[in-house]
Amino acid sequence: MANDEILEGTELEENIIVLTDDEGNEVEFEFVDLIEMDEKEYVILIPVDQDEEEAGEVVILKVEANEEDEEGETYVSVDNEEEANKVFEMFKEKFKDEFEFVD
Repeated sequence: MANDEILEGTELEENIIVLTDDEGNEVEFEFVDLIEMDEKEYVILIPVDQDEEEAGEVVILKVEANEEDEEGETYVSVDNEEEANKVFEMFKEKFKDEFEFVD
């Protein structure tokens, strides 16, 4: 997904979230974790329909308040590579015993 996409989601099942990208396409993700860093929240998601080339990839999105809905949230791509890497390192440390990470 492009870095500038803003995604809005609805929860379907316990850990499955359907996000709609800015082009109107719906994509299913498995919610893995919520990471808090520097007073911001980030969701870690795994695309449900990954092909072999994408296998094992995670998506990191920043959680922001939805301006149109006071109780809703919007997920926004993390444009800052350093910020995304910090979140990913926190995720790797937290889940080092559950996932096998390849550098």
